[in-house]
Amino acid sequence: MSAGREMITQRPVPGHPRPYDFPHTVRTELANGLRLIVTPMQGRELIAATLAFRNGAVDEPAAVGGATVLAARALTEGTEVRDAIELTEAAERLGASIHAEAGWDATSAGLDVPASRLAPAMELLAEVVRRPRYPESEIDRLRDERLTDLLQARADPRRRADEAYVSSIYAPSSPYRRPAGGTAETVAALTPADLRAVHARAYVPSSAALVVVGDVEPDAVVQIAEDLFGAWSGAEGVAQAPIDDTGAVDRRFVRVVHRPGSVQTEIRIGHRGLPRRHADFFAVSVMSMILGGLFNSRLNANLREDKGYTYGASAGFDLRRARGPFTARAAVNTEATVPSLGEFFKELALIREELVSEDELRSARDFLIGVFPLRFETPGPVAGSLSGLFIHGLPDDELAHYRAAIEAVTAEDVRRVAHEHIRPERSAVILLGDHEAFAADLEAANLGPIDVVRDAEPVAPAEEG
Repeated sequence: MSAGREMITQRPVPGHPRPYDFPHTVRTELANGLRLIVTPMQGRELIAATLAFRNGAVDEPAAVGGATVLAARALTEGTEVRDAIELTEAAERLGASIHAEAGWDATSAGLDVPASRLAPAMELLAEVVRRPRYPESEIDRLRDERLTDLLQARADPRRRADEAYVSSIYAPSSPYRRPAGGTAETVAALTPADLRAVHARAYVPSSAALVVVGDVEPDAVVQIAEDLFGAWSGAEGVAQAPIDDTGAVDRRFVRVVHRPGSVQTEIRIGHRGLPRRHADFFAVSVMSMILGGLFNSRLNANLREDKGYTYGASAGFDLRRARGPFTARAAVNTEATVPSLGEFFKELALIREELVSEDELRSARDFLIGVFPLRFETPGPVAGSLSGLFIHGLPDDELAHYRAAIEAVTAEDVRRVAHEHIRPERSAVILLGDHEAFAADLEAANLGPIDVVRDAEPVAPAEEG
């Protein structure tokens, strides 16, 4: 065999992460309270501009659940100046795309546009945010689309398991108990007036930040913002009430959503978790990677690579403005349902009790540190991350210190945060599958009280994957 074709007998090892500095960011504030966050990125001609509002589905009254998400989606369906088609055509002439969305924590409206056309594109963004029309015909269409989506969710094993899970770990008083987009009952009753009420309450400058990233001059962006948003008064906004994230799990229990004939079982294990603004954020990030965030994580290595029960197992925290869920999850073959639960609880216990290895620690830290600069090669993700700092009330230098903070996480930190924030003995265990196929084994496992739920309506067969 020639030297050039000799077999490589030693695998390459990861190198040291390259130095990286988060781009310099300029911050200011208009007289009406609108924050301006501008990050110049030389050579990035496609500008990302986002108006982020610290108001999301968690802030809406329960009776109009889904109104915040629908109000955001309807922003681009027409303004007081242009209908939806005219708005799209105006954006296309500038080479711009305009988008809007809402989630649990926030609402955002933004655009991507070449730097040379930023000013006229920003005029369209201001028009969309400040002067939406909420036409009844478009609202009817969007509402019907959401209702259809909710029907499909009942037939989708993954989404049905997720719905059963969150409704089990949060108290009835918590908005986190329902989907961010609302339920069939609340969505069906939404009207254009409900969406306008959301707009009047939530779309105010004192609760917003304008983030602009790309090859721009900060002074020029400030002038554009002053011209378009300086006279924007709006209401001061209703003071936001504390978010009700009351949990409903004080001991371990099992809830089975019975799906006769299912060849797989969707597993969800967990409880109420942490908010994004938490002193343990960096240690929890590393711990989550080791437990269930990487392909070679403990859960995936166990349930997929070793046992062959699943195509993938994972775990992690959904960090929100209040305490989002901690979830361990997998879809397993029906016969592996109860054995999989044993492996899940074994791994959840081990990471709380024993120090992780130096190899595991290094692998998780290196991944988070290494992928960090890759996230910020284009303006869009930079704008998204800066918006996140504003939404969660995080320090301005959070991103600048991220890699050093991850590098400082120790094995003892990982064990401590796992012990403090993961509670296997006070977890909800949600199983969506054929209860009759594993009922006896589940009873024998003695995991806690068992509650079997049977969906009231027949569910259309869905392809299991």
